[in-house]
Amino acid sequence: MTRDQIFEFFRRLAEDNPEPETELEYGNAYQLVVAVALSAQATDVGVNKATRALFARVRTPQEMLDLGEEGLKEHIKTIGLFNSKARNVIALSHMLIDDHGGEVPDTREELVKLPGVGRKTANVVLNCWFKQETFAVDTHIFRVGNRTGLAKGKTPEQVEAKLEKRVPQPFRLHAHHWLILHGRYVCKARTPECWHCKLVDLCSHGKKVLEKPKR
Repeated sequence: MTRDQIFEFFRRLAEDNPEPETELEYGNAYQLVVAVALSAQATDVGVNKATRALFARVRTPQEMLDLGEEGLKEHIKTIGLFNSKARNVIALSHMLIDDHGGEVPDTREELVKLPGVGRKTANVVLNCWFKQETFAVDTHIFRVGNRTGLAKGKTPEQVEAKLEKRVPQPFRLHAHHWLILHGRYVCKARTPECWHCKLVDLCSHGKKVLEKPKR
C-alpha cells in the first residue's frame, strides 16, 4: 500500500467506528491485565463469561491473593489452559504488590516482567488503559496486515514494526482496535467477507471473495 492508501484505509475505519474499544470487560488496570492474560488462546466472549463473577469479587491484586489459586480456578475453569493461567495470575499479583505497590506499571519493560504477560499483552494494557500508541499483534492483526498488504511480515514482531513505521496520525491510538475488529468480523481467517468490506479497493489480497458463498 502507498502512504495515501494507508491513510484512506484508516480514515474509512475511523469514519465507521470513531471510538473503538476492546471487547474484553474490565473495571480497572489490574482487571485488564488479568483479562488479557486469560485471553491467550481463548475468545473474548469466553473470557468475559468467566470474569464477570470474578471481577465482581476481585478488583485488586490483594483480593486475588485472598481468593487464592484454587478459588481462581473455579472461576476460570471454562477457559483453556486455566491451570497455568491461574498460577500466572497469582504470581503476577504477588509481583505487583511486592514490586509496584499493587499498581500496574505503565511501561512495557516492567509489564513483560510479570508472569504470563508477553509483549502483546503489555501492548494491549498500554494502549487500552494508558492510552499509549502501541500495536498488539494478535492473529487477527497478523492476518489483516499480511493479507491486505498494510504490514507484511513473517512474525508478529515484524508486522508490529511495520505498523509502527506506517500507521499515520491521527489514527495511531485506535489502529490496533480497528484492525482486530476488522479481522474478527470482516477479514476472517477461512473466508474473508470481501463482499461487504469497505476497504476492498485498497486491499492487495489476490483471492478476494466478492460474492457471499451460497449455503
